Amino acid sequence: MPAYVIAVAALPLLVWMCMLAARGGFWNVRAQTLFAQQLEPRHARIAAVIPARDEAEYVAEAVASLLRQADVDLRIFLVDDQSSDGTAAAAVKSAETAGRASELSVITGSPPPPGWTGKLWAVKQGIDRALETSPEFLLLTDADIAHAPGSISRLVALAERDQRDLVSLMVRLQCDTFAEHLLIPAFVFLFLMLYPPRWIAHPHTRTAGAAGGCMLLRPGALAAIGGVERIRGEIIDDCALAGAIKKSGGRVWLGLADDSVSLRPYTTFCAIGNMIARSAFSQLRHSALQLIGTVVGLTLCFLLPVILLLTREPLLIALGAAAWLLMTMCYLPMVRFYRRNPLWALTLPAAAVFYMGATVVSAVRFWRGRGGQWKGRAQDVTP
Repeated sequence: MPAYVIAVAALPLLVWMCMLAARGGFWNVRAQTLFAQQLEPRHARIAAVIPARDEAEYVAEAVASLLRQADVDLRIFLVDDQSSDGTAAAAVKSAETAGRASELSVITGSPPPPGWTGKLWAVKQGIDRALETSPEFLLLTDADIAHAPGSISRLVALAERDQRDLVSLMVRLQCDTFAEHLLIPAFVFLFLMLYPPRWIAHPHTRTAGAAGGCMLLRPGALAAIGGVERIRGEIIDDCALAGAIKKSGGRVWLGLADDSVSLRPYTTFCAIGNMIARSAFSQLRHSALQLIGTVVGLTLCFLLPVILLLTREPLLIALGAAAWLLMTMCYLPMVRFYRRNPLWALTLPAAAVFYMGATVVSAVRFWRGRGGQWKGRAQDVTP
């Protein structure tokens, strides 16, 4: 057998050895949860900004979950981004039902100017109003997120304890259908593999990331980067915000939520594929070379171990089996975090193939002028 064949076959095993030992322990899920931080709740004045476009199905529970937060003085600024389904009315009714109508302000959003994504323009309008109340922290959150009681005050405690300028939580996503079982834990796993939380938290690394569903930040840190205008055209706005704050000398942190959840299900393969295709090619900076590199890298790391098992060479089979075993070991903690049968950890190669395809679709949509599709808007198109 040629030596180069053995060398290529050994690459996946070497990659997964490095993933286990030298990738910031990204696979150690429990260590990255908010609960694992052992924090005491801390009081603070918080202004929550919620951009909402056609979110009547979820916004009532999102607002109610914020109004149930204890140990914080929290005001909500909801920006109704030209909704057509009664989003604002649903939010107001939720606040009235809770007897807290005075703590919700609804802002009628205007169309985004050139150069702005719709969401970030809505966020800016909300922040401008929120800053009038002189909050200690801004909470940027989505209209489909239900925050666990006490989670915000614990985030405040984390920010205060470690002097963080931005702390964010990746909330638990819905995981009920077959498509979600296969793809949702893998999505979170791959995200953490790209953005290891330990590296994000370290002040001397360049890695920066955040989860847009729940971001708590200091107004001074936002002002230091020039406000949300700094990232006005970004599709992956959460990671762009974290990158700008860290580059300016700020300290950031990303973790997993224990029981804060996304209310929006992605029940089908099509729904999950569209979620990924909306921003994947933007993550690659619209580079065809990076796209090719991604396809090659995913094939090498996730597919080649399976392919090696189909050969008749004992050495190649052993190398493939060892690589798949290490891959499964890395993925198993995430499968357990999502309370799925451990056997689902064996399916990571299949999920990787799906996400590889969704990334290619994202590139094709960008080249056709339909990139970044969200709520009827194409926000990432060829200049």
